[in-house]
Amino acid sequence: MVTAACGAKGGAGASGAEAESPDSPSKGKLDIQVSFYPMYEFTKQVAGDAADVQMLVPGGVEPHDWEPTPRDIAKLEEADVFVYNGAGMEGWVEQVLSAVSSRKLVKIEASQGIDMIEDAEVHDHPDGDEHEPAEEEAHEHDHEHEHNQAHHHEHEHDREQAHEEAHDHNHEHEAAGHHDHDHNHGGLDPHVWLSPALAIEEVRNIEAGLSQAAPEHQELFKKNADAYVAKLEALDQEFRETLASVKRKDFITQHAAFGYLARDYGLRQVPIAGLSPELEPSAAQMADIVKFAKENDVKTIFFETLVSSKVAEAISKEIGAQTAVLNPIEGLTEEDLSSSRDYIVLMRQNLEALKLALNE
Repeated sequence: MVTAACGAKGGAGASGAEAESPDSPSKGKLDIQVSFYPMYEFTKQVAGDAADVQMLVPGGVEPHDWEPTPRDIAKLEEADVFVYNGAGMEGWVEQVLSAVSSRKLVKIEASQGIDMIEDAEVHDHPDGDEHEPAEEEAHEHDHEHEHNQAHHHEHEHDREQAHEEAHDHNHEHEAAGHHDHDHNHGGLDPHVWLSPALAIEEVRNIEAGLSQAAPEHQELFKKNADAYVAKLEALDQEFRETLASVKRKDFITQHAAFGYLARDYGLRQVPIAGLSPELEPSAAQMADIVKFAKENDVKTIFFETLVSSKVAEAISKEIGAQTAVLNPIEGLTEEDLSSSRDYIVLMRQNLEALKLALNE
């Protein structure tokens, strides 16, 4: 979704920034605020030197737990562009944007137009009958991926139409009013960036939005986006080839963040908890997971960065399995920053972790 009350011009007034950055955007550059890390990485790759890109959610902070402050709202008042994932990931967005009076702010919802997973689909019951085997799911989602790939190629030819449709959608969205920004994802799984195939679509949406905000840089944005998309396409191919030959298709993870990765690459996610990592599983859910793990000889339980691993460790101890990290890449740790790890590096680490676990 790309929306704005009127056109934006880079270099607008003073704005707060990350600790490492100056307190105001460089003169003549777009002042872009983004919600959390994947949006920062994708936006920075597209904007290049034409913008100063700053994150609202600090590094190392779990985005589900973060709440905006008046200072954050002030940043958005001064910004030219705000990029967010959408689909309920940033539960505070509607309320915060309703408090922003800036008429120049261009709002880009990176997940706009993506085929979303409904909340009910991620509550996988390992022993239930309502879920198809992984092989059947893989076959079904291969067709979905082909459709998404076709949509991706058509997207470049339809940007003007997409802008108009997104603008219309925003009026409907604003008319609905704002809601309490708790950790409810609004019935949708928002973790689309964890599928490289869908990360490509988010990058293209960001490119389209930035081109609307600063049409004088449209060629630069396209050049940068094309270069980054080529890297994401190579990453997508690595996932496709590697995961096609693994011995097992099911993997147990701490919370249901990997539904799109599973859907697009022929796997089956078995989450311990729901879409929000702070949700604690019930005793019945824990028993189901333990039973499933024992029956299927699962040897690895995945946990994630930025949140406690105690539930995953408890299950692994009970069944005699090991634990390993499967990173939802919602924020960078200090170790990530010191090692210069970015989205592509971390996704390759995820791929290696899945390869090892699914071939045990």
